[in-house]
Amino acid sequence: MPAVRVWAVLAQEVNPPIGIDGLEWMLLTTVAVKQEKDAYERLEWYARRWGIECYHRIIKSGCRRRGPAVESARRLCNALAIDMIIAWRIHYLTTLGQETPDVPCTVYFSDSEWKALTTFANKVKEPPDLPPSLNDAVRLLGKLGGHLGRRGDGHPGSEVLWRGMSRLADIEVAYELYTT
Repeated sequence: MPAVRVWAVLAQEVNPPIGIDGLEWMLLTTVAVKQEKDAYERLEWYARRWGIECYHRIIKSGCRRRGPAVESARRLCNALAIDMIIAWRIHYLTTLGQETPDVPCTVYFSDSEWKALTTFANKVKEPPDLPPSLNDAVRLLGKLGGHLGRRGDGHPGSEVLWRGMSRLADIEVAYELYTT
């Protein structure tokens, strides 16, 4: 087995809370680290890894629904292209919903999406005058996808949001048909 050159980057927490040991971990990389700025860059890459893994998990969970229905390479590429777009939207919504829950849902949802979502989920004929917060819209979408929304359930996950978005697409079409 050929030798592999590895660089080590030691990351240490500066000024941890009083009475708590600071975090410390070592990142090993095959990408050269010759200067301090290189070390910071490798740490930034690693910090983004979790988001990338979440995105790939969303794609896999969405594709798993399809199963063996995709019979040719061309159809698989087409299905994957659509799944990647949907997965990015789900990943973005999940992240945005957790980091900025109080913004209006219009930062993500179109007018027809949030109106269809609120009227259907709340079983009313007219949407509210103002769009709900992103947190409220995510919870309604999660409910469409099967999230129970009990006190200890936390935020709706990506798979639940994927199912909710799939349902919302049909609900939005019906909403548009009946309101225009």
